[in-house]
Amino acid sequence: MRILLIEDDDVLRDGIAAGLSLEGFEVDAVASIEDARAGLSINDHGGVVLDIGLPDGSGLDLLAEWRRSEVTIPVLLLTARNLVADRVDGLDAGADDYLGKPFDLSELAARVRAMLRRQGGRASDEIVLGRLVISVARRTVTLSGQAVALSRREFAILHALAQHPGHVLSRRLLEDRIYGWQEEVESNAVEVHIHKLRAKLGRERIETVRGQGYRLSR
Repeated sequence: MRILLIEDDDVLRDGIAAGLSLEGFEVDAVASIEDARAGLSINDHGGVVLDIGLPDGSGLDLLAEWRRSEVTIPVLLLTARNLVADRVDGLDAGADDYLGKPFDLSELAARVRAMLRRQGGRASDEIVLGRLVISVARRTVTLSGQAVALSRREFAILHALAQHPGHVLSRRLLEDRIYGWQEEVESNAVEVHIHKLRAKLGRERIETVRGQGYRLSR
């Protein structure tokens, strides 16, 4: 899942990005409201981690702007201001969750996963599609009770497809899930990972829809 991180502190931003990457997220990290606007318009992000205090304005104002424009992407706020009134202001502005600084990276990752589950209408961490079971938190996959070893990018593609079983996802969308916006995209990367997933899960599991993309069977 691709996350947009907006945090102006260089050390903290790099640390959060590294921590979320280790938890299986693809992270696009920016330091300002201007770059956040550009980032959200360019890539298909599943959620946002937003610091309130930014050099070119308030994260709360940016959040309110998004909500007025009917941008429904889930947002978790980060701030050193941790009074009840601050939390209320953030949630009333349209935030889905709130975490005060300092915080533990494992808690941040867990809150992001929970936020994305709610957005997707799921109560459980697991995605179950017949004999296929995907644990998002543990980043594990089993097929008929047997563990299936996947690379980070294979898991990212499978997770994206499994969130919308029966629906076609374009190659571009899948590329967005496995590459950061400053990474060079290999021309046949998605095809290679799809081929490996079919070898591990069965060819019938993932269908190619010519000219449109790929679809995971239910």
